[in-house]
Amino acid sequence: MVNFGTIALWTTGATWALAIGTLLALYWQTRQAGQLNSANAVITLRERFDSPRMRRARRQTSQHLLKNDLGDITSLEVLTFFELIGAQTSRKILDEEMVWEAFGGWITSYYGAMRSPVDRIQQLRELAHDPLLFHKLEWLSQRITYLDRKQLGALYSEGTSALDENRLYLTREASLEVE
Repeated sequence: MVNFGTIALWTTGATWALAIGTLLALYWQTRQAGQLNSANAVITLRERFDSPRMRRARRQTSQHLLKNDLGDITSLEVLTFFELIGAQTSRKILDEEMVWEAFGGWITSYYGAMRSPVDRIQQLRELAHDPLLFHKLEWLSQRITYLDRKQLGALYSEGTSALDENRLYLTREASLEVE
C-alpha cells in the first residue's frame, strides 16, 4: 500500500531543498557578477586615471601641493576623481580592496597633502560653504589606511614615514610625462 503522507512529505522536503539550492546558486552568481563588474569598473577608472588629461591634472595638482600653494590649484579634477571613487566604494559598487590595490598610495598621498601642513580641504569647505565637500575622499583615505594596517600588520607605522611617502608620490606625480 502506498503511503501518500510520506510521499507528500518527501516531495515537500525535496521542493524546499531545490528552492534553497536555487537561491544559493543565484546568490553566488550575483555576487560573482558584482565582483566582475567592480573589477571592470576599477580597470576602466585606472585607464582614465592614466589618460593624458588626468596625467596633466595630476602633474599640475601635485606641483602646487609640493609648493604648498592652494591658490594655484585651479583644477580639483584629481580630488573629484577620488571623491567619486569614494562614493562608489562606500556604496559597495566598487570593491574596496580592488580600489586599495589600484589607487591606495595615490589616495592617501593626495589626501594627506591636502590636509597637511595646511588643511586645504577645510579651506575649500569654508570657501564653498559646504561642510561635506570631499567627505567621501576623507572616508576613502581612512579605509585605505585601515587596509594598509591590516595588510602590513606590525610593519605598518604612522608618522613621518607617511609624510615621506606622500612627498615621494607627489614628486613622481609632479614629473609625469604628458602626451
